[in-house]
Amino acid sequence: MILSDIDRVKTISKQDFIDNYYKPQKPLVIENFSNGWPAKSKWNFDYFKEVAGDKKVPLYDDRPVSHEDGFNQPHTTMKMSDYIDLLKREPTRYRIFLWNILREVPILKQDFEYPDMGIKFLKGLPMLFFGGRDSYTFMHYDIDLANIFHFHFEGQKKCILFDQKQTPYMYKIPHSLIVREDIDFSNPDFEKWPALKKTKGFITHLEHGDVLYMPEGYWHYMKYITPGFSLSLRSIPRKPQNLAKAAYNIMVMRHYDNIMRRWKGQKWIDWKNNEALERTAKTIQKMAS
Repeated sequence: MILSDIDRVKTISKQDFIDNYYKPQKPLVIENFSNGWPAKSKWNFDYFKEVAGDKKVPLYDDRPVSHEDGFNQPHTTMKMSDYIDLLKREPTRYRIFLWNILREVPILKQDFEYPDMGIKFLKGLPMLFFGGRDSYTFMHYDIDLANIFHFHFEGQKKCILFDQKQTPYMYKIPHSLIVREDIDFSNPDFEKWPALKKTKGFITHLEHGDVLYMPEGYWHYMKYITPGFSLSLRSIPRKPQNLAKAAYNIMVMRHYDNIMRRWKGQKWIDWKNNEALERTAKTIQKMAS
């Protein structure tokens, strides 16, 4: 993989962001963007244990997708206080994924604000993500192809991004938003996954207070170097074709996938994994001919 460092700035004006990153759909890290937020000084594990300790939270790990799982179905649940104790005590693969703080802990909305950066945010969908040391998300892109401002708190997180032009080389699983789950994007085996050598992407590390701008539809792999959590604020795609793809993903694709899981069982999962290999191999063959 050819990975370039994501541009990193201390601050940026709205116009510079629009002209140099939003319109060309280029990722960016802004280091001081949350400096005026109460969250910058307040948000840590102890604070979340205080304000949301009794809440049951959905947890995911890195086990392979099973036909018995629904679309984005959690693997287990736990009280937030117990989960935070686990994060602080030992490494764990369990992560919180897409936890809506407006619905679960409305008081947290007082600690941040929506940036004035020339884009319209979906203000009903501020989402939190937590993870333990060395836990990670599979390489994926978001179902709504949103433009995302991803604010990180506590510890350090590694982020690898690709745009959609890299999809033919990434062993994408059909009728889903992920690639083959047995690919380790922290240390890929290029003999097993040779097409990955063709990919061109971006890499960065986030620390407390950093925000990563991810353009719409970008593939992303997130690994927690240390226990931490992040807040994502999202806006709808600016490109009409991506808006159409988002509508299809939400209204058709995920429901079709759930139907096929129930009907075909593990055969459906196995077919999708094999199809990812075959389609990517055909791409490489076409390039070589």
